[in-house]
Amino acid sequence: MRAHPAHWIALGFGAGLSPVAPGTAGTLWAWLAWVVLGWWLTPAQLGWLLAASLPLAVWSSTVTARHLRSADPSAIVIDEIVSFWLVLWLLLPAGLWAQFVAFALFRLFDAAKPGPVGWADRLLHSARGWKGGFGILLDDLVAAFCTLVVIALWRAW
Repeated sequence: MRAHPAHWIALGFGAGLSPVAPGTAGTLWAWLAWVVLGWWLTPAQLGWLLAASLPLAVWSSTVTARHLRSADPSAIVIDEIVSFWLVLWLLLPAGLWAQFVAFALFRLFDAAKPGPVGWADRLLHSARGWKGGFGILLDDLVAAFCTLVVIALWRAW
């Protein structure tokens, strides 16, 4: 982690080094960080933080994946962090129960990779797919979108 500053970001400040379910550890870290940041930042400021985090996530994932010599190392969790922050930001002002439901849905979509999430994941690993940080983030952004669609349908029903 200490070899490059990008590693700290991509590995979620150590959350991605969890020996068990690093993606879940990264998403839990994202949730905790979001709650703490919400104490000091307005929704608009959280939105700007999210906007700044996306290119930072692409850069840090690209650098770290190259250094680890892997297309999508499981230790990289900035993709889960930024994608889950997107979900939480779009759900504002959501209470803890709604955030828990979003967490569970996001983890389900990210781990099981059904439908469009699986397509995005396969695209990263295909010969003509997105390479680098954007490819790493793509399946998690699609999982975030699917999470938001399910929540929107649930609220509308």
